[in-house]
Amino acid sequence: MRVRTRFWLLAGIRWLSTGLIVPVAALLPLERGLSIAQYGAVAAVQGVVVLVLELPTGGFADAIGRKPVFLASAVVCVASYSVYALAHTPAAFAVATGLAGVYRALDSGPLNAWFVDAVHATTPPADRTSVVARGLAGYATIGGIGIATGAILAAGLVAWAPLGRADALALPYWVAIGLTLLQIVAALILMDEPGRSGRGRLGASIRATPRTIVTGAQLVLRSHVLAALMGVMLLWGFGMIAFETMTPVRLAELLGDRDSAASVMGPATAAAWGVSAVGAALVPVMLRRWSMVAVSVALRLVQGATVVAMGLAGGPVGVVVGLLATYAVHSAAGAIHETLLHERVGPEHRATVLSLSSMAMHPGGSLGLVVLGAVATDASPGAAMVVGGIVLALAAPLFLVRDGKGRGAATAGPPMLDHDGGTQPAGDAVEARHD
Repeated sequence: MRVRTRFWLLAGIRWLSTGLIVPVAALLPLERGLSIAQYGAVAAVQGVVVLVLELPTGGFADAIGRKPVFLASAVVCVASYSVYALAHTPAAFAVATGLAGVYRALDSGPLNAWFVDAVHATTPPADRTSVVARGLAGYATIGGIGIATGAILAAGLVAWAPLGRADALALPYWVAIGLTLLQIVAALILMDEPGRSGRGRLGASIRATPRTIVTGAQLVLRSHVLAALMGVMLLWGFGMIAFETMTPVRLAELLGDRDSAASVMGPATAAAWGVSAVGAALVPVMLRRWSMVAVSVALRLVQGATVVAMGLAGGPVGVVVGLLATYAVHSAAGAIHETLLHERVGPEHRATVLSLSSMAMHPGGSLGLVVLGAVATDASPGAAMVVGGIVLALAAPLFLVRDGKGRGAATAGPPMLDHDGGTQPAGDAVEARHD
């Protein structure tokens, strides 16, 4: 089976389980007695945990390998979902979101880094960028389809509710646990690690992790472009709370019932991720006409505007239409952003830099949960969406940042570490392919 096919299959299983919980993740704690502000504070625990663990887990993936870290993430995911489904107090939900932070820290990078490693090991240098871009765009498309399918299943499960209405919102979590166990089995069978012979000794890998973290961080600190791309993720993480978390809250406010909001969110999320999958599939078409930087700027501005429109909408139909427009550009923007990151790092630090990117996103999300949760409580969920949309749009100019030699996000090859820990250009071959 081709590497890309295995990559997409694993992505489909991984995001199908996520799709199951997206429509109910905010509604379940609210149904069990938490206020919006309490939920925001509890959910922020995830971002704090990710902030602490992102670099160690990313460095560990670079040192010991992608597969064991990806498997560990799935095991912790099962624990998180189990606690979340059983929680009835703020403390219990905080434990669940803390475990989710561990899971997300472990999960942010190893699967994608494994795919890019395999492409670089088997593809001529001149073709690598296009192959990686197509693979990551396909990943986003498959992920969108998986989330859409999971959301539809979640809506059906909530409506079915064989154990009674009190447990209706928890049922998708139990099904997601079963899918995550399937993900573990699939990863054991499908993932291999080209070029990692001699790196399997646990002790040596642990000792190599700190150095991997330091050198990966140096790449970002010494590159204006990489630092700007991290800034994009910080603002994106904040803004995503506006449409990921606040949409079901806004619908519950407009519809007057959380179960009704969950039933609407199921098909709405499915449609949104379906549209998102189409948008991601169009990435190669867009990049044939415009540069990655131009497309990235445009997509961030469009997404910010659509989130603001969701906050100003006067009814549930307007919110759902705005959600579809928001997700039409969501996965496409993510695929291009990740391609820009991969272009600027080598295989020795790929997972570390992806972890740094996620490290920027999750604290942004935690700050968004606290700030937008407070705005939603004191003003309205609509006002919180407007604030989040503005912050999303503020990320657009960061794609125009250039390094000291005037090279932008899509015009320079990966900075490579020299023996003293400094950086040096990787050459002009990659640059020429993006002119």
